[in-house]
Formats: sequence, C-alpha cells, structure tokens
Amino acid sequence: MVHQLLQLLQCLEVSNFYSILSSFLVLVLCFFIFKVHGVWWSSSRTSKSHYNLPPSPPTFPVIGNLHQLGTLAHRSFDAISHKYGPLLLLKLGQSRTVLVSTVELATEIMKNQDIVFANRPFTTAAKAYLYGCIDIGFAPYGEYWTQVRRICVQEMLSNKRVQSFNYVRVEEIDTVVKKITSTCAAATVAGVENVINLSQIILTINNRIISRCALGPKYAEGLHESRFGELCREVMQLMGAFSFADYLPSVKWLDNFTGFNHKISRTSRDLNIFLDKVVDEHFLLHKSPDSDPNRKLDLIDILIFAQKDNPNIGRDNIKAIIMDMFVGGSETSATTMEWTMAELIKNPEVMKKAQDEIRRIVGKKAKIEESDIIQMDYLKCVVKEILRIHPAIPTLVPRLSSKDTKLQGYDIPANTVIYINAWTIHRNTKYWDNPEEFRPERFINNPLDFKGQEFHYIPFGSGRRGCPGIAFGTTSIEFTIANLLYWFDWDVPAGQNMEKLDMTEAIGLTVNKKLPIYAVPTLYSP
Repeated sequence: MVHQLLQLLQCLEVSNFYSILSSFLVLVLCFFIFKVHGVWWSSSRTSKSHYNLPPSPPTFPVIGNLHQLGTLAHRSFDAISHKYGPLLLLKLGQSRTVLVSTVELATEIMKNQDIVFANRPFTTAAKAYLYGCIDIGFAPYGEYWTQVRRICVQEMLSNKRVQSFNYVRVEEIDTVVKKITSTCAAATVAGVENVINLSQIILTINNRIISRCALGPKYAEGLHESRFGELCREVMQLMGAFSFADYLPSVKWLDNFTGFNHKISRTSRDLNIFLDKVVDEHFLLHKSPDSDPNRKLDLIDILIFAQKDNPNIGRDNIKAIIMDMFVGGSETSATTMEWTMAELIKNPEVMKKAQDEIRRIVGKKAKIEESDIIQMDYLKCVVKEILRIHPAIPTLVPRLSSKDTKLQGYDIPANTVIYINAWTIHRNTKYWDNPEEFRPERFINNPLDFKGQEFHYIPFGSGRRGCPGIAFGTTSIEFTIANLLYWFDWDVPAGQNMEKLDMTEAIGLTVNKKLPIYAVPTLYSP
C-alpha cells in the first residue's frame, strides 16, 4: 500500500518534501475514513450487478487505478491497454473511466455514436477559467453549444477569416526573422557561436499571433503582453494539474490543503479583470463615433457583432470563447512547432529535403507568401508526420457519455468518462509501417488529412467534438516552419550530436519537450 501511494504522489508531481509528507498522511487518513464508512467501491459493486461492464485492471481501494498512471498518461494508458486489452474500465479515483485504443472503437465513439459521446467532463480548472464551461470546448452538447460552434466555424475560424489574419502572421514572423538574423550577425562579428533558445522563440511567435488575432494588436505589446503571457502560462499549468475534486470529490477539500484552490482562485480573478478590461475597450470602440471604420477586426470584435443575432452571447460567453483560443490553440500549436524543429534537427536529411523544396518554390523573393505554402507538399508531409508521432494532446480531450449505451457488447453507463488514446492508435502496425520512425514520406500521395475521417489518424479528434481550429492552427504551423527553414540552416551547439538530441516528453496541458531546443542558426542567402 505504501509503495502504491508513493507512486500516486509521484504521479501528482508534488514539489517538495513537506508537501509529499503531508499529502501522504492525508491519503492514509482517507484510507481509514473510507474503510470506516464502508464505501470501498460500493457504488462499483452495485453497478456490476446491473451492468456488464468492460474488463478492468486490478484496482486499489479509494484511488482505483490512479496508482498505475505515471507522469505521462498516454504511455501509461498504452502499457495498460497492451496488458489488459483495448477496451478497459478504469477507476481513476471515484471517476468511472473507459479507455479505448483501437480504430474500431474510436470509430464507434466519434462516428457511429457521436451524439451519445458528445459531452465533455468538467474539471475544476475548466469551470473556473471558462466561466462555468460556457465556451465551445467544454459546453454540454445542445442548442447553446450548436449556436456558439456555428459562430466559431462560420465567423471566427473559417478559411476566409484565417486568411484575413495573414498580415499578423507575416508581421510577426518577419520580426522574428530579423531578430535571429541580428543575433547571427552579432555572433559572427564577435567570433562566437550563436546559440539560441528556439523553443522560447516558437512559443513567443505563437502567443503573439494568437494575442493579436484574438485581442487586438495592443495586447501583444509591452506590459500587456507580459502580464497576459504570465497569466496564460499559469492557466495552462493548472489546467493540466491534478485536482482532488476531479478524481476524489469526497475529499475535494484537500485542494485547499495543497494550495490548488488558492491558485485557481487567484489566477481566475486576475484573468477575469484582464479580460473585462479588454472587452470594455472593445465595446467602447464599437460605440465611439470616432472609431476607425477600416480598423482590422479581431475575434472579440467578431463576437460582439455576433451578439446582435445571438442574444445568448453575453460578456462571460465572449470571455470564455476567447479563452478557448488560448487554452486550445496556443500551447498545442507551439508544441507541434517545437516537435517539428526537434525532429528536423535530429534528422538532418529530412530537414535538407524540406529546405530544398521550400527554397526552390520561394526562389529569391524577399519573403515567403502564404500562397507558396500550397505548393510545399513535402513540408505538409512533415507536419502530418509530426502530428502522428507527437500529437499535442495524445489522449484527445475526454468525452462523456450522455446515456447508457454499449461498446462491443459491454455496457457503458451514462456519465462515464471516455479517453481515446490517439497516441496508441497512431502507432498501430496494422495501419503504420515502423510507427516509431519519423518518416514524412509515408504521407506522400497519401489522401489522409487532418479532418478525422480516417480513424487511424486523429490528431485533432473527429466528429462533432473535433477541433474547430484546424485551419487556424495548421496555417500558423506551416508558415512558421517554412520561414524558419527558408531563412536559416540549423545545427546543434558545438560538442553535441544531432542524432542524440534529447526527445524526452514532459506533461502539461499538452505533451511537449521536457528540455528546450538550444540550436545554432546560420543565415541562408538566396
């Protein structure tokens, strides 16, 4: 028992000795509380008498299967599935969870029974940061969700709207290219190696692009950029953090003890103050007779206009939907760009092939145009392969069954959380040759796209709950990577080996690189 509890604490990544000791003692106390009151999975025993549930790995009292999860859930899920089967019932604390790991089951959930599994489980952090989950990502399936999803798809993230933000991407990439070029020149003059933190540069590019598109240019500059950036980083960390309320609601008060609730309360308050200020300024602009009629619209402007025909869209709805852009789009895109550059640096022959294509298409033009990207077939294969081997959210965003149903003959009760392990599916040898190998060529003349119609490739999910921001995300990713590869050759710092670049994963809201990429750019002259 002690060993398993310590495994749980390691999974929760408690940061210091006193927190570890305190959390351990609290869990031991919970053990006796639950034992005395005789609730060792009594609900589970009751449900088994009524349901033919999927098979389940051995569980531990109170915590269920939590002790079997390491710090990387997708890898733990993969190991459990290989040992016990592709359809499993897990007890993550008091949360009844079904894990699926095959194309057939993914198809059943996201296509054949899409409506049944169209809800999302709420988390403590999501409820706090997304205003009670009135956003697009977590709102319950129904009339309101259909309404805001339509606004999102038709107004906010349509192909036309994504193209209207072209000037933002061009300006931000141009700024970064100039900065890197300046560091190259300075290093040459000084006779030193120009080592830069490429991971930080990628994160900055992506955050500035999304900030300008969502909030307007003012909030991507100076103190506004710094404060909002800090808040977003805290939000991302807490969205991916463990909460007792989410898994052991009987002892949710422990979130006060660990400091989780205090952090959630503080950051949600500060975030709300910041977003209120942004929304207020946009409303004033819309009411001002001196407002520039030619001002470029951002996503808050679009939501304000949408209010006229959609009275259900209030101030909190606008703030929740805007937060979706940062929660769902910021870190996921940055993570994909980071893995792309890491794999290309680790595989220089692939990088050279991508650079040759990009430089041939662009020629000696002063800058890359987004219309050039359409012709870059191999670059698109690279991005597809990255999303296969490094999906930003490898278990996708979980779903929730809205009523009793069946999967492969087993009963799935209402309100069961569903995890689809895309990471495992993307490594299924039935569909992918040498799946652990980074090989973009597998997508040449391959009709697979990002839309999730083929269920062995689902980096953005599929069905009603598929990601609505595919066009926005992939456009930014492809344009950023094309520029980094066109303008610069990339190497590792002296004394390091490209092929031994550390590719260790780290868990947060997304699965990113544990260690940042430190690389040496060399300016390319067309």
